[in-house]
Amino acid sequence: MTVLITGATGLIGQEIVKQCHNQNINVHYLTTSKSKLEKQSNYKGFYWDPNNNEIDHKCFEGVSAIINMVGASISERWTDDYKEIILKSRTETAQLLQDTIRAFDYKIDYVVSASAIGIYPTSLVNYYDEENNEIAGTFLGEVVEKWEAAVDDFKLLGCKVAKIRIGLVLAEDGGALPQIVKPIKFGAGAAFGSGKQWQSWIHIHDLARIFVHALEDKLKGVYNGVAPNPTTNNDLTTTAANVLNRPLILPNIPRFAMKLALGEMHILLFESQRVSSQKIENTGFAFKYIHLKPALEDLLQ
Repeated sequence: MTVLITGATGLIGQEIVKQCHNQNINVHYLTTSKSKLEKQSNYKGFYWDPNNNEIDHKCFEGVSAIINMVGASISERWTDDYKEIILKSRTETAQLLQDTIRAFDYKIDYVVSASAIGIYPTSLVNYYDEENNEIAGTFLGEVVEKWEAAVDDFKLLGCKVAKIRIGLVLAEDGGALPQIVKPIKFGAGAAFGSGKQWQSWIHIHDLARIFVHALEDKLKGVYNGVAPNPTTNNDLTTTAANVLNRPLILPNIPRFAMKLALGEMHILLFESQRVSSQKIENTGFAFKYIHLKPALEDLLQ
């Protein structure tokens, strides 16, 4: 099997490539950087420039499936201009892929795409599964709704489609975890706000395995990409400090302070989504990292 991966050189994409190669799946990938183009027997790069509607259509040759991970980071300050980049990097790229498949009459059987649990409204009491139809009235809720709609348009090309709603990804060298543990290492760690907000996390290794599992089993529909045991912000901070053997002596950081520092993006630290992993487990997927402490020990020690 040969799969085309968008966002293959990103944090999660690189781990998915490793998992694909472990399963003897060949990878074609798209990149906006010509310096990242490689040509190996099982890993071939192709150039695209979505901003100018450019793509090397040969990326689809011999490909039967797409893993769609492309999207601008949400961890930069949300100016009006950057919010537009966040949205377009998810919706217009999907459109470019679809237009190219249609124009050159490629046959793609299956698409599995990244999505996000930010579509669920913030709540300290709700326990969200994929049947929930309520959409968060936030910028992230709007992005995910439009992102998933753009991905669903692959169905018009005869593709089966799955969407993985990703939670807080824990990784050693990128994402949120290094930013979480940095102040803890210097004795300045603290939870945010009440600390009671739920954080539905997942170890990057398990997340990559979910994408490959969906690919191999041709899953359809929406699946939550989160570990079975969500935690609170308080517990995440405390567990990280315990694993690092560092004290927590400062009071919780108030919301207004982070709003001043980060603007609208501060909601990433204060939104609360407790999300179920039961649906993906029901497909036969077995998590390696079920509990937070072993996951953090693997990444931090």
